[in-house]
Amino acid sequence: MTAHPASGRPVPVHSALLALAGAAAARAGLAAAAALDARPAGAPWRRTNYAGRPVTLLGGPALAVAATAASALGAPAGTRAAAAVAGTVSGLVGGYDDLVGARPEQARDKGLAGHLAALRAGRVSAGAVKVAGIGAAAAVAALLTRRDRGLADAVLTTGLVAGTANLVNLVDLRPGRAAKAGALAAALTARGPAGGLVAGPLGAALAVLPDDLGERVMLGDAGANALGALLGLRLAAVPSRPARTGLLAAVTALTLASERVSFTRVIEATPGLRELDRLGRRPA
Repeated sequence: MTAHPASGRPVPVHSALLALAGAAAARAGLAAAAALDARPAGAPWRRTNYAGRPVTLLGGPALAVAATAASALGAPAGTRAAAAVAGTVSGLVGGYDDLVGARPEQARDKGLAGHLAALRAGRVSAGAVKVAGIGAAAAVAALLTRRDRGLADAVLTTGLVAGTANLVNLVDLRPGRAAKAGALAAALTARGPAGGLVAGPLGAALAVLPDDLGERVMLGDAGANALGALLGLRLAAVPSRPARTGLLAAVTALTLASERVSFTRVIEATPGLRELDRLGRRPA
């Protein structure tokens, strides 16, 4: 923060610098991920993607760390701790689901229905741990930003942080899709007093995108959940309560729709979305 020469009031760090900081941190994280992937310690993070190509999930932690650090750096006073909590915890529990959720005994525990079925059977799925962790982080973020606002605002913040974290993860089914969606959402909300919350994540998402599209890395739950949580915190900073209520309703509706409708099929059937989704991707 710097002081305005006339008023002495603090002026936020410029969004472009925050985006560059996020991008630089993400590229450094990807370099570290590549070094780890070349060692035996990187083996648990390796996967085969939808096209049968080998990738590493280590792109997710790289994005999560860079986006969270840059978001906390650019966040307005009173929301820095919330950004750190939302991004860090969402990335950690997402990484836990990436690793533990890949075990054979967890194969059926996918989606809301799968997590509930596991609980009825007396098992706690990795996905359920992730959902609980993100929900708790969202509630803490709401308390940290609540100040003089009422319970309704705290509920909206909790729902937006947790719901958007989950929604971004739901679209991470093809190379570059979640990073594109996250970058677009961040670009659209990077203006205004709270825009610094997503300027850094915007840069981080764009920096990871070439490796994601090139099918060298995947975001996985760690990257998608952290990016989504930070976007949700930005949506929660929208001044109008009716607007925040509408945003939460939209996030909830899309999440429920994902239980019955394939986002990939919808995207492939929709001109414009189909071309944007395929932009930069390797042929399957």
